[in-house]
Amino acid sequence: MSPGAPTDPVPFGKYYLLGLIARGGMAEVYRARPKDEKRLLALKVMRPQLAREARFIDMFHREGKLAMLLDNRCIVNTVEVGQYEGKYYITMEYIGGRDLTQVLRRCQETQQRIPVPHAVYIAARIAEGLHFAHTLVGPDGRPLNIVNRDVSPSNVRMSYDGEVKLLDFGIAQALMKFTSEIGILKGKFSYMSPEQIRGMPLDARTDVFSAGIILHEMLTTEKLFRGDTEFALMEKVRKAEVPPPSNFNRRVTPELDAISLKALARDVADRYQNAQQLAADLDALIAGYRFDPKELRQFMRQLFRKEYAKELEDTEVSLEAEPGASITLSISNTTNPRMQTVPPSGPQTSPPLATPVTDPAQRDTMQGLGRAGSSPNQGTNPEHSQPDDDPDKPRGFWGSLFRKRK
Repeated sequence: MSPGAPTDPVPFGKYYLLGLIARGGMAEVYRARPKDEKRLLALKVMRPQLAREARFIDMFHREGKLAMLLDNRCIVNTVEVGQYEGKYYITMEYIGGRDLTQVLRRCQETQQRIPVPHAVYIAARIAEGLHFAHTLVGPDGRPLNIVNRDVSPSNVRMSYDGEVKLLDFGIAQALMKFTSEIGILKGKFSYMSPEQIRGMPLDARTDVFSAGIILHEMLTTEKLFRGDTEFALMEKVRKAEVPPPSNFNRRVTPELDAISLKALARDVADRYQNAQQLAADLDALIAGYRFDPKELRQFMRQLFRKEYAKELEDTEVSLEAEPGASITLSISNTTNPRMQTVPPSGPQTSPPLATPVTDPAQRDTMQGLGRAGSSPNQGTNPEHSQPDDDPDKPRGFWGSLFRKRK
Protein backbone atom coordinates (compact mmCIF):
# COMPACT_ATOMS: atom_id res chain seq x y z
CA MET A 1 0.00 0.00 0.00
CA SER A 2 1.06 3.60 -0.48
CA PRO A 3 3.08 4.78 2.52
CA GLY A 4 2.22 8.45 2.12
CA ALA A 5 4.47 11.32 3.19
CA PRO A 6 4.27 14.35 5.50
CA THR A 7 3.37 16.50 2.47
CA ASP A 8 1.17 13.80 0.86
CA PRO A 9 -0.92 11.99 3.50
CA VAL A 10 -2.69 8.79 2.43
CA PRO A 11 -6.00 7.79 4.07
CA PHE A 12 -6.00 4.50 5.98
CA GLY A 13 -9.26 4.03 7.84
CA LYS A 14 -9.49 6.74 10.48
CA TYR A 15 -5.82 7.64 10.04
CA TYR A 16 -3.59 9.38 7.53
CA LEU A 17 -0.33 7.61 6.67
CA LEU A 18 2.61 10.04 6.62
CA GLY A 19 5.47 7.83 5.49
CA LEU A 20 7.15 4.48 6.13
CA ILE A 21 9.53 4.63 9.09
CA ALA A 22 10.51 0.97 9.54
CA ARG A 23 10.20 -2.38 7.82
CA GLY A 24 10.75 -5.74 9.44
CA GLY A 25 9.96 -9.40 8.94
CA MET A 26 6.76 -9.12 10.96
CA ALA A 27 5.29 -5.79 9.94
CA GLU A 28 5.77 -2.35 8.43
CA VAL A 29 5.60 0.72 10.66
CA TYR A 30 4.22 4.03 9.40
CA ARG A 31 4.07 7.51 10.83
CA ALA A 32 0.37 8.30 11.10
CA ARG A 33 -2.07 10.94 12.30
CA PRO A 34 -5.72 10.52 13.29
CA LYS A 35 -8.02 12.33 10.87
CA ASP A 36 -9.74 14.17 13.71
CA GLU A 37 -6.68 14.96 15.87
CA LYS A 38 -3.37 16.75 15.49
CA ARG A 39 -1.02 14.25 17.08
CA LEU A 40 1.41 11.70 15.69
CA LEU A 41 1.14 7.93 16.14
CA ALA A 42 3.00 4.88 14.90
CA LEU A 43 0.90 2.43 12.91
CA LYS A 44 2.28 -1.11 12.75
CA VAL A 45 0.66 -3.09 9.93
CA MET A 46 1.05 -6.87 9.78
CA ARG A 47 2.59 -8.25 6.61
CA PRO A 48 -0.02 -9.82 4.28
CA GLN A 49 1.63 -13.26 4.23
CA LEU A 50 1.25 -13.52 8.01
CA ALA A 51 -2.39 -12.40 7.85
CA ARG A 52 -3.18 -15.64 6.04
CA GLU A 53 -2.55 -17.54 9.29
CA ALA A 54 -5.73 -17.55 11.39
CA ARG A 55 -3.80 -18.62 14.49
CA PHE A 56 -1.40 -15.72 14.08
CA ILE A 57 -4.22 -13.21 13.65
CA ASP A 58 -5.76 -14.48 16.87
CA MET A 59 -2.48 -14.13 18.73
CA PHE A 60 -1.84 -10.74 17.17
CA HIS A 61 -5.13 -9.43 18.53
CA ARG A 62 -4.82 -11.13 21.90
CA GLU A 63 -1.29 -9.96 22.54
CA GLY A 64 -2.07 -6.49 21.20
CA LYS A 65 -4.86 -6.19 23.75
CA LEU A 66 -2.40 -7.30 26.40
CA ALA A 67 0.01 -4.59 25.27
CA MET A 68 -2.65 -2.00 25.97
CA LEU A 69 -2.43 -2.94 29.66
CA LEU A 70 1.26 -2.08 29.76
CA ASP A 71 0.88 1.51 30.90
CA ASN A 72 4.36 2.45 32.06
CA ARG A 73 6.72 5.33 31.24
CA CYS A 74 9.39 2.84 30.09
CA ILE A 75 7.17 0.93 27.64
CA VAL A 76 5.77 2.31 24.38
CA ASN A 77 2.05 2.85 24.87
CA THR A 78 -0.31 0.82 22.68
CA VAL A 79 -3.42 2.75 21.68
CA GLU A 80 -5.49 0.41 19.52
CA VAL A 81 -5.61 -2.97 17.80
CA GLY A 82 -7.67 -2.92 14.64
CA GLN A 83 -8.32 -3.97 11.06
CA TYR A 84 -8.92 -2.00 7.86
CA GLU A 85 -9.63 -3.58 4.46
CA GLY A 86 -8.16 -6.91 5.54
CA LYS A 87 -5.03 -5.32 6.99
CA TYR A 88 -4.36 -5.87 10.69
CA TYR A 89 -2.64 -3.12 12.61
CA ILE A 90 -1.57 -1.94 16.04
CA THR A 91 -1.50 1.77 16.81
CA MET A 92 1.16 2.98 19.25
CA GLU A 93 2.47 6.28 20.51
CA TYR A 94 4.99 7.82 18.15
CA ILE A 95 8.51 8.15 19.57
CA GLY A 96 10.66 10.59 17.64
CA GLY A 97 14.20 9.36 18.11
CA ARG A 98 16.45 6.38 17.42
CA ASP A 99 16.71 2.83 18.69
CA LEU A 100 19.66 1.82 20.83
CA THR A 101 21.32 -0.09 17.98
CA GLN A 102 21.48 3.14 15.98
CA VAL A 103 22.82 5.03 18.99
CA LEU A 104 25.62 2.49 19.44
CA ARG A 105 26.41 2.63 15.76
CA ARG A 106 26.63 6.43 15.74
CA CYS A 107 28.94 6.34 18.75
CA GLN A 108 31.11 3.83 16.93
CA GLU A 109 31.21 6.01 13.80
CA THR A 110 32.25 9.11 15.74
CA GLN A 111 34.64 7.23 18.04
CA GLN A 112 32.64 8.08 21.13
CA ARG A 113 31.13 6.04 23.91
CA ILE A 114 27.78 6.37 25.57
CA PRO A 115 28.91 8.08 28.79
CA VAL A 116 28.83 5.71 31.77
CA PRO A 117 26.08 7.60 33.69
CA HIS A 118 23.91 7.64 30.56
CA ALA A 119 24.41 3.90 30.04
CA VAL A 120 23.52 3.18 33.66
CA TYR A 121 20.38 5.30 33.40
CA ILE A 122 19.29 3.63 30.16
CA ALA A 123 19.77 0.16 31.64
CA ALA A 124 17.85 1.18 34.78
CA ARG A 125 14.88 2.31 32.70
CA ILE A 126 14.95 -0.93 30.69
CA ALA A 127 14.88 -2.89 33.95
CA GLU A 128 12.06 -0.71 35.28
CA GLY A 129 9.91 -1.40 32.22
CA LEU A 130 10.67 -5.12 32.41
CA HIS A 131 9.69 -5.33 36.08
CA PHE A 132 6.38 -3.58 35.43
CA ALA A 133 5.49 -6.12 32.73
CA HIS A 134 6.76 -9.09 34.73
CA THR A 135 4.53 -8.22 37.70
CA LEU A 136 1.42 -7.13 35.76
CA VAL A 137 -1.87 -8.71 36.87
CA GLY A 138 -5.02 -9.16 34.83
CA PRO A 139 -8.50 -7.78 35.57
CA ASP A 140 -9.16 -10.83 37.75
CA GLY A 141 -6.10 -10.08 39.88
CA ARG A 142 -4.11 -13.06 38.64
CA PRO A 143 -0.47 -12.57 37.53
CA LEU A 144 -0.11 -12.55 33.75
CA ASN A 145 3.45 -13.94 33.95
CA ILE A 146 4.65 -11.92 30.98
CA VAL A 147 8.18 -12.61 29.77
CA ASN A 148 9.49 -10.51 26.87
CA ARG A 149 12.03 -13.03 25.48
CA ASP A 150 13.24 -10.48 22.91
CA VAL A 151 15.07 -7.75 24.85
CA SER A 152 17.68 -6.35 22.47
CA PRO A 153 19.04 -2.91 21.46
CA SER A 154 16.75 -2.76 18.42
CA ASN A 155 13.75 -3.00 20.76
CA VAL A 156 14.86 -0.10 22.97
CA ARG A 157 13.71 3.29 21.70
CA MET A 158 15.62 6.43 22.66
CA SER A 159 13.63 9.62 22.17
CA TYR A 160 15.00 13.07 21.43
CA ASP A 161 13.39 14.11 24.71
CA GLY A 162 15.68 11.72 26.61
CA GLU A 163 13.09 9.01 27.25
CA VAL A 164 13.89 5.28 27.17
CA LYS A 165 11.09 2.94 26.12
CA LEU A 166 10.78 -0.75 25.34
CA LEU A 167 9.14 -1.56 22.01
CA ASP A 168 6.69 -4.33 21.08
CA PHE A 169 6.57 -5.75 24.57
CA GLY A 170 2.98 -6.90 24.53
CA ILE A 171 3.26 -8.96 21.36
CA ALA A 172 6.72 -10.38 22.00
CA GLN A 173 5.45 -13.78 23.07
CA ALA A 174 3.25 -14.12 20.00
CA LEU A 175 5.95 -12.98 17.61
CA MET A 176 8.64 -15.25 18.99
CA LYS A 177 6.49 -18.32 18.27
CA PHE A 178 6.58 -17.49 14.58
CA THR A 179 10.10 -16.17 14.18
CA SER A 180 11.57 -19.43 12.91
CA GLU A 181 8.93 -19.48 10.17
CA ILE A 182 9.79 -16.05 8.78
CA GLY A 183 13.51 -15.91 9.48
CA ILE A 184 13.62 -13.02 11.94
CA LEU A 185 15.11 -15.04 14.79
CA LYS A 186 18.46 -15.28 13.05
CA GLY A 187 20.86 -12.83 14.62
CA LYS A 188 18.94 -12.63 17.89
CA PHE A 189 20.81 -15.49 19.60
CA SER A 190 23.39 -13.01 20.90
CA TYR A 191 20.77 -11.44 23.19
CA MET A 192 19.30 -14.66 24.59
CA SER A 193 19.96 -16.16 27.99
CA PRO A 194 21.72 -19.53 28.40
CA GLU A 195 18.46 -21.17 29.47
CA GLN A 196 16.66 -19.73 26.44
CA ILE A 197 19.30 -21.14 24.10
CA ARG A 198 18.86 -24.53 25.79
CA GLY A 199 15.11 -24.42 25.29
CA MET A 200 14.38 -24.55 29.01
CA PRO A 201 11.33 -23.00 30.74
CA LEU A 202 11.74 -19.24 31.05
CA ASP A 203 10.83 -16.67 33.66
CA ALA A 204 11.61 -13.01 34.30
CA ARG A 205 15.28 -13.80 34.89
CA THR A 206 15.85 -14.48 31.19
CA ASP A 207 14.95 -10.84 30.47
CA VAL A 208 17.31 -9.75 33.26
CA PHE A 209 20.14 -11.55 31.47
CA SER A 210 19.27 -9.85 28.16
CA ALA A 211 19.21 -6.46 29.90
CA GLY A 212 22.64 -7.28 31.32
CA ILE A 213 23.95 -7.90 27.79
CA ILE A 214 22.69 -4.50 26.69
CA LEU A 215 24.32 -2.81 29.70
CA HIS A 216 27.63 -4.57 28.99
CA GLU A 217 27.59 -3.53 25.33
CA MET A 218 26.75 0.08 26.14
CA LEU A 219 29.70 0.24 28.53
CA THR A 220 32.19 -1.48 26.22
CA THR A 221 30.97 -0.71 22.68
CA GLU A 222 31.88 -4.34 22.05
CA LYS A 223 29.63 -7.22 21.06
CA LEU A 224 29.44 -9.51 24.10
CA PHE A 225 28.56 -12.77 22.35
CA ARG A 226 29.64 -13.38 18.79
CA GLY A 227 30.62 -16.38 16.68
CA ASP A 228 31.48 -17.26 13.10
CA THR A 229 28.51 -19.64 12.97
CA GLU A 230 25.19 -19.81 14.77
CA PHE A 231 26.35 -22.95 16.54
CA ALA A 232 29.53 -21.24 17.79
CA LEU A 233 27.49 -18.25 18.93
CA MET A 234 25.01 -20.44 20.78
CA GLU A 235 27.85 -22.25 22.53
CA LYS A 236 29.25 -18.95 23.79
CA VAL A 237 25.86 -17.93 25.12
CA ARG A 238 25.46 -21.31 26.85
CA LYS A 239 28.83 -20.94 28.56
CA ALA A 240 28.19 -17.26 29.42
CA GLU A 241 31.85 -16.49 30.10
CA VAL A 242 31.65 -12.73 30.59
CA PRO A 243 34.65 -10.39 31.06
CA PRO A 244 34.16 -7.35 33.34
CA PRO A 245 33.20 -4.23 31.36
CA SER A 246 36.16 -2.41 32.97
CA ASN A 247 38.45 -4.57 30.81
CA PHE A 248 37.28 -2.41 27.88
CA ASN A 249 36.37 0.86 29.58
CA ARG A 250 38.48 2.19 32.43
CA ARG A 251 35.69 4.53 33.52
CA VAL A 252 33.61 1.55 34.69
CA THR A 253 33.80 1.28 38.49
CA PRO A 254 34.12 -1.98 40.46
CA GLU A 255 30.54 -1.46 41.69
CA LEU A 256 29.26 -1.27 38.11
CA ASP A 257 31.34 -4.31 37.15
CA ALA A 258 29.67 -6.25 39.95
CA ILE A 259 26.17 -5.21 38.85
CA SER A 260 26.87 -6.15 35.25
CA LEU A 261 28.33 -9.55 36.10
CA LYS A 262 25.49 -10.38 38.49
CA ALA A 263 22.92 -9.65 35.80
CA LEU A 264 24.90 -11.90 33.45
CA ALA A 265 25.36 -14.86 35.80
CA ARG A 266 25.01 -18.13 33.88
CA ASP A 267 23.16 -19.83 36.73
CA VAL A 268 19.74 -18.21 37.27
CA ALA A 269 20.12 -18.70 41.03
CA ASP A 270 23.18 -16.41 41.02
CA ARG A 271 21.49 -13.76 38.90
CA TYR A 272 19.26 -10.89 39.98
CA GLN A 273 16.01 -12.64 40.82
CA ASN A 274 13.90 -9.89 39.34
CA ALA A 275 14.36 -6.76 37.24
CA GLN A 276 13.42 -4.49 40.13
CA GLN A 277 16.58 -5.52 42.01
CA LEU A 278 18.67 -4.66 38.95
CA ALA A 279 16.92 -1.30 38.54
CA ALA A 280 17.39 -0.47 42.23
CA ASP A 281 21.14 -1.14 42.15
CA LEU A 282 21.55 0.89 38.96
CA ASP A 283 19.50 3.80 40.31
CA ALA A 284 21.58 3.81 43.51
CA LEU A 285 24.70 4.04 41.37
CA ILE A 286 23.22 6.89 39.30
CA ALA A 287 22.79 8.96 42.46
CA GLY A 288 26.56 8.99 42.86
CA TYR A 289 27.01 10.45 39.38
CA ARG A 290 24.55 13.30 40.07
CA PHE A 291 23.09 12.49 36.67
CA ASP A 292 20.25 14.64 35.31
CA PRO A 293 18.02 12.91 32.71
CA LYS A 294 18.12 16.16 30.70
CA GLU A 295 21.71 15.20 29.86
CA LEU A 296 20.43 12.22 27.89
CA ARG A 297 18.11 14.50 25.93
CA GLN A 298 21.02 16.79 25.07
CA PHE A 299 23.19 13.78 24.20
CA MET A 300 20.61 12.42 21.76
CA ARG A 301 20.00 15.76 20.07
CA GLN A 302 23.71 16.39 19.71
CA LEU A 303 24.50 12.87 18.48
CA PHE A 304 21.73 13.04 15.85
CA ARG A 305 21.74 16.75 15.13
CA LYS A 306 20.62 16.59 11.49
CA GLU A 307 18.10 13.85 12.16
CA TYR A 308 16.60 15.83 15.02
CA ALA A 309 16.21 18.91 12.80
CA LYS A 310 14.50 16.75 10.15
CA GLU A 311 12.21 15.30 12.84
CA LEU A 312 11.09 18.79 13.83
CA GLU A 313 10.47 19.71 10.21
CA ASP A 314 8.51 16.54 9.41
CA THR A 315 6.44 16.88 12.57
CA GLU A 316 5.52 20.45 11.69
CA VAL A 317 4.40 19.44 8.22
CA SER A 318 2.62 16.30 9.42
CA LEU A 319 0.52 18.23 11.89
CA GLU A 320 -0.36 20.76 9.19
CA ALA A 321 0.62 23.84 11.11
CA GLU A 322 -0.87 27.02 9.68
CA PRO A 323 1.58 29.27 7.81
CA GLY A 324 2.95 32.00 10.00
CA ALA A 325 1.62 30.45 13.20
CA SER A 326 3.80 29.94 16.26
CA ILE A 327 4.91 26.33 15.99
CA THR A 328 5.18 24.15 19.06
CA LEU A 329 6.03 20.48 18.81
CA SER A 330 6.21 17.47 21.09
CA ILE A 331 8.55 14.92 19.62
CA SER A 332 8.28 11.86 21.83
CA ASN A 333 4.88 11.90 23.49
CA THR A 334 2.14 13.84 21.77
CA THR A 335 -0.48 12.58 24.22
CA ASN A 336 1.36 14.04 27.19
CA PRO A 337 3.53 16.74 25.62
CA ARG A 338 6.52 18.52 27.00
CA MET A 339 6.29 21.36 24.54
CA GLN A 340 9.19 23.25 23.06
CA THR A 341 9.50 26.07 20.57
CA VAL A 342 11.03 25.15 17.25
CA PRO A 343 14.22 27.13 16.58
CA PRO A 344 13.92 29.48 13.61
CA SER A 345 16.87 27.98 11.77
CA GLY A 346 17.33 24.39 12.92
CA PRO A 347 18.01 22.96 16.36
CA GLN A 348 20.16 24.69 18.94
CA THR A 349 23.62 23.29 19.21
CA SER A 350 25.42 22.63 22.44
CA PRO A 351 28.67 21.03 23.54
CA PRO A 352 28.55 17.25 23.23
CA LEU A 353 28.10 15.28 26.42
CA ALA A 354 29.65 12.11 25.09
CA THR A 355 33.36 12.07 25.74
CA PRO A 356 35.57 11.17 22.76
CA VAL A 357 37.79 8.16 23.27
CA THR A 358 41.28 9.42 24.00
CA ASP A 359 42.72 6.31 25.67
CA PRO A 360 44.81 4.51 23.00
CA ALA A 361 43.55 1.12 24.11
CA GLN A 362 39.97 2.29 23.87
CA ARG A 363 40.59 3.99 20.51
CA ASP A 364 42.04 0.74 19.15
CA THR A 365 38.90 -1.02 20.25
CA MET A 366 36.70 1.54 18.54
CA GLN A 367 38.73 1.49 15.35
CA GLY A 368 38.52 -2.29 15.35
CA LEU A 369 34.77 -1.95 15.09
CA GLY A 370 35.17 -0.06 11.82
CA ARG A 371 32.80 2.43 10.20
CA ALA A 372 29.82 2.05 7.98
CA GLY A 373 27.55 4.23 5.92
CA SER A 374 23.96 4.94 6.86
CA SER A 375 20.68 4.98 5.04
CA PRO A 376 18.51 8.01 5.82
CA ASN A 377 15.37 5.87 5.89
CA GLN A 378 16.85 2.88 7.67
CA GLY A 379 14.25 0.86 9.60
CA THR A 380 14.57 -0.35 13.14
CA ASN A 381 15.07 -3.99 12.17
CA PRO A 382 18.76 -4.42 11.34
CA GLU A 383 18.36 -7.91 9.90
CA HIS A 384 16.92 -6.42 6.72
CA SER A 385 19.71 -4.00 5.84
CA GLN A 386 21.63 -4.31 2.60
CA PRO A 387 25.40 -4.66 2.04
CA ASP A 388 27.70 -1.79 1.13
CA ASP A 389 28.86 -1.30 -2.43
CA ASP A 390 32.48 -1.42 -1.25
CA PRO A 391 33.25 -4.93 0.07
CA ASP A 392 36.63 -3.84 1.43
CA LYS A 393 35.21 -1.10 3.61
CA PRO A 394 35.99 -1.79 7.30
CA ARG A 395 32.96 -2.41 9.44
CA GLY A 396 32.10 -2.88 13.07
CA PHE A 397 29.24 -4.96 14.43
CA TRP A 398 26.78 -2.09 14.73
CA GLY A 399 28.13 -0.57 11.56
CA SER A 400 27.45 -3.80 9.68
CA LEU A 401 23.85 -3.79 10.82
CA PHE A 402 23.20 -0.48 9.03
CA ARG A 403 24.89 -0.72 5.63
CA LYS A 404 24.09 1.40 2.63
CA ARG A 405 21.59 0.02 0.19
CA LYS A 406 23.04 -0.76 -3.23
